[in-house]
Amino acid sequence: MLRQLTISELVGRLARREGSAREALQSCLDQIQRVDSQVKAFLSVDIADAQAQAEAADRDLAAGVTHAEKPLLGVPIALKDVLCHRGQPCGCSSRILEGFISPYDATVVERLKAAGAVLFGRLNMDEFAMGSSTENSAFGATLNPWDTTRIPGGSSGGCAASVAASECFASVGSDTGGSIRQPAALCGLVGLKPTYGLVSRYGLVAFASSLDQIGPFTKDVRDSATILQAIAGHDPKDSTSVPRHVPRFDAELNGSLRGLRLGIVKEFNQGGLDPEVAEAVQRAYRQLESLGAELVEVSLPHSDYAAATYYIIAPAEASANLARFDGIRYGRRVDGKDPVELNSRTRGAGFGPEVKRRVILGTYVLSSGYYDAFYLRAQKVRTLIRNDFLKAFETVDAIVSPTTPTAAFRLGEKSGDPLQMYLSDIFTISCNLAGNCGISIPCGFTREPMLPIGLQVLGRPFGEPTLFRVAHAYEQSTPWSRERAPLA
Repeated sequence: MLRQLTISELVGRLARREGSAREALQSCLDQIQRVDSQVKAFLSVDIADAQAQAEAADRDLAAGVTHAEKPLLGVPIALKDVLCHRGQPCGCSSRILEGFISPYDATVVERLKAAGAVLFGRLNMDEFAMGSSTENSAFGATLNPWDTTRIPGGSSGGCAASVAASECFASVGSDTGGSIRQPAALCGLVGLKPTYGLVSRYGLVAFASSLDQIGPFTKDVRDSATILQAIAGHDPKDSTSVPRHVPRFDAELNGSLRGLRLGIVKEFNQGGLDPEVAEAVQRAYRQLESLGAELVEVSLPHSDYAAATYYIIAPAEASANLARFDGIRYGRRVDGKDPVELNSRTRGAGFGPEVKRRVILGTYVLSSGYYDAFYLRAQKVRTLIRNDFLKAFETVDAIVSPTTPTAAFRLGEKSGDPLQMYLSDIFTISCNLAGNCGISIPCGFTREPMLPIGLQVLGRPFGEPTLFRVAHAYEQSTPWSRERAPLA
């Protein structure tokens, strides 16, 4: 079926004129009509705008424009509701931005358009990207296409569920503490968190500015490399964007791991890992060895402090970033007798419980008398965590680990216990604190019920070519990436 193709397979068909961009888009729209009432990945779809883009792509193809010139020409891709797309809603799954329409394109959106992609739909997420299950959306939870009694992960749950359900060929989300890799693992996809500074954040509604990074959800590793190639590179509109050469990310997809040293983190082997996840990951380690990699133990001695450090820094930055949502400049407004009451009522009605929890926590750790004890100390620990990675990468080319401690859990299972929910990102958080790159790839399934399990590969800063080399070699030697969810 057309909708189940990878991007590279679809591009091949379009190049041979064995199908059209309009047909590819329609296959997605038909699937949304068929299954999204069960999955609930999409918040909105502007069908007329998407069809106009697809028709423009078909005109380019008819005029002889090649995929060497526009590598994503005619490929339907959906966007997390945190990326600005001119003329489309951008609500961050929050009541406080209900009705807001983006007046401009994010740099990533501009680059995807330049590559020929057909961009359509707004995908559900945890409100302002705060959550690990997509249960914190103001517009209802998204469900996992492998088992709709379970969560798809978060905060980019709509991104993961939409690709897993074949409602789009790929999606683009954001990762602040694991929000791409964790849902990718739970939905059986490839999810990439690029190095901080490789992809422009201009036009991404900020959660935690020193941690946020934009990346793709795809069905296989080659597609991930293709999208990263399109969106990576320096952007003068983002002061954190790094001006450096962007390599060919598909150059390392050669199938061989001979000569590579992969690290297994000693501290990640402690308790809390589901036995079936542990078994699948151990099998993946053996498979990597069979492909020629040497596995060695490494230590990240400060990783035990990563979660605590993250949940000081991220809420502190969120507290500052979300101060702009005051009911005065844009978004929802609840009137009061004076600006203070207007602000209080607007934020009280517009923000959900998790956002309020993190804003209160962030404001507290930044307050007079507590800044040094909490925020400043957390930043010092963050430096120690980054130095741990740099030291490990002196002896290994990449690090491998589980992506998540468990497979997808049931809807509502952890929503009443924020601390348990926060631990869903225990293996992913340190990558964001250090600014490194990371990718999650499918590495097996639980038995009853059959739920995807993810293997995480972490690389040094700007080490994406090595990530893709490891991930692609593993993917090509195993069957996991070819499995499709029941609703796909």
